[in-house]
Amino acid sequence: MSMDVKEYIASGILELYVAGALSPEENLEVQHYALQYPEIQKEIEAIENAVLELTEAASPKMPENGFAKIKAEINDVIPFTPEASKSSGTPWGSYLGWAASVLLAIGLFWLYTENNKLKNQIELTNQEKQSLEDILSDTQAEITSKEMLLQEIRDKDVSVIALGGQTVSPSSYAKAYWNKEEQKVIIDAQGLPEPPEGFTYQVWSLKLDPLTPTSLGLLDDFASQDNKLFTLENANESEAFGITLEPEGGSETPTLEQLYTLGAVGA
Repeated sequence: MSMDVKEYIASGILELYVAGALSPEENLEVQHYALQYPEIQKEIEAIENAVLELTEAASPKMPENGFAKIKAEINDVIPFTPEASKSSGTPWGSYLGWAASVLLAIGLFWLYTENNKLKNQIELTNQEKQSLEDILSDTQAEITSKEMLLQEIRDKDVSVIALGGQTVSPSSYAKAYWNKEEQKVIIDAQGLPEPPEGFTYQVWSLKLDPLTPTSLGLLDDFASQDNKLFTLENANESEAFGITLEPEGGSETPTLEQLYTLGAVGA
């Protein structure tokens, strides 16, 4: 069947085809002619490009790649299949109405995208806010803990015992803040070197005559303890305090060869 291609193109049916305003039978007709006549296929592509340029001009805030995505979607709406049928043209008013609806749809899509971005930004801000609140809470708890320790150290019933360095480590030093009434001692171990891997410091209460050591506990997590203040229970009648380096888990009796600091009560 022969046809006047120019007249067919001028009829406006291709614009309606791109707009999606034709019936299924009319779509099949256009598809058939597009396969048969390259001029018709080129005109369809030109109309698609014109619509995309129009929508781009009307929505300058759209992201740069937004129209490429929309064009790809338009290209995939109606696949070409060779089959012919007969139809008549439709007025341009239908196409213009569709173009307006496309602009509205694109605007709504852009608003939806921007809204999602805003939601993500709000969520990120909330997470950052929560993180800051957690840091503030931890900092406040640390400050409160330090203030309580400071008050305990300054208590009038606290005895301060200086522990001097011994043969294995002459430069080491520590202090014991012993509150006999509350039966606890705070060890300030700032002057001790970090223990080697697999070892820990152990604190001893000593009776001097005869020499009788009693373990008060370990200075565990030494490296992670910034202020190097350790609170231990002490219900003993201590006459001295010593700190030795012991294998992890501690020892039943002190390793005197690894005695780092020693100090007598009242000295």
